[in-house]
Amino acid sequence: MLDVLQRPVDRLDPLDRQIIGCLTRDARATYAVIGDEVGLSAPAVKRRVDRLVADGVIRGFTALVDPEVLGWTTEAYVEVFWEGTPSPLELRRSLGEVPEVVGAWSVTGSADALVHILAADIPHLEEAIERLRQQPNVHQTRSEVVLSRLIDRARP
Repeated sequence: MLDVLQRPVDRLDPLDRQIIGCLTRDARATYAVIGDEVGLSAPAVKRRVDRLVADGVIRGFTALVDPEVLGWTTEAYVEVFWEGTPSPLELRRSLGEVPEVVGAWSVTGSADALVHILAADIPHLEEAIERLRQQPNVHQTRSEVVLSRLIDRARP
């Protein structure tokens, strides 16, 4: 299997890009609906989606759950500092152990990662941050609690 980063950009033709666009808007769209939009039959769309999955272009499908419906309305951004020099794979593995982590990025500067956490309330947030601190090689965290969202273009 080719690594996505090694894949030449020209391997994705315009139809692949259109299919990815359809799935990005609605991961539950049927092959027939996608086919109608891009001008292919449902079986042809399925073959292309299967190939995109096999090649690692599409890494998976997920449900976006409204955190407010879950009651997770407290959020924070946490800088995480590791001992040593962790690889991105180590960071991803470690941060993935905390279900309240809804986003994580390796960053420049003194921190190794920036983590977005959603929680029900401050005690829940504190528990999640404590679980972060208990991950192997985590040296320190620094948190900023969100008071209100001013602009949020990423959420539908």
